[in-house]
Amino acid sequence: ERCQCHGGDKNTAILYTLLSQNLQPGRARQRCLCHQRRTVRLRTPHVTCQAASGVLVKTINFMKNLPSFHLLPKEDQLLLLDSCWVPLFLLGLVQEMVTFEVTEAPAPSMLKKILLSGQSKGQEPERTQPTLAAVQRLQCCLNTFWSLDLSPKEYAYLKGAILFNPDIPGLRASLYIESLQREAQQALQELLQPLHPEDQGRFSHILLVASTLKSIPPALITDLFFRPVIGDADIAELLVEMLYEPPGLCVP
Repeated sequence: ERCQCHGGDKNTAILYTLLSQNLQPGRARQRCLCHQRRTVRLRTPHVTCQAASGVLVKTINFMKNLPSFHLLPKEDQLLLLDSCWVPLFLLGLVQEMVTFEVTEAPAPSMLKKILLSGQSKGQEPERTQPTLAAVQRLQCCLNTFWSLDLSPKEYAYLKGAILFNPDIPGLRASLYIESLQREAQQALQELLQPLHPEDQGRFSHILLVASTLKSIPPALITDLFFRPVIGDADIAELLVEMLYEPPGLCVP
């Protein structure tokens, strides 16, 4: 059964739904919202994926260049990497001013659906695609950060506060990691006082906005920015290789 959202030009469906929300706010709750579940992909994957790969390299290099990070047990390093790479990567996107657009992903043909329905259980499922609603949420988080207009030092201290998260289960050196986070937060707060003396709430506001980045699922970031490049490879394994490979070879 097809709803009214499938009518008209499919190429302009996303733009139309976004504009119609602004033009008719009173009717937003009555409209069909199936467009938010539509799958999307990058409009210019070659350009965007290249920029995202560069940001990911810088993100891993940030960890590699921190002496305090190398003092941690390897098990803790891996836990921090797995938990924090997404918010650190997103901060990198904001800092590098990486923007992107998405377009609706074509639906699989009826023939493809029939053929795939006969696959054996041992075969891997079809690759997933990000939804429009998930991408809009991501872009909202990035736009909020851009509005903060952080300085390079603010980014550096905030990255440290995000990376050294003592609340991750299984950490062996949680007390030391907590002291590193407290040190990064204190450095950020001391930096803000002379830079923004009129904005006493900037420190707490930055931390609050930063917490929203942790709500972005790694699967969304992987499927949107890296799946076109790495295919079916495990992003977690690639991150570990990048973290421990010799300098100069860190390529996703």
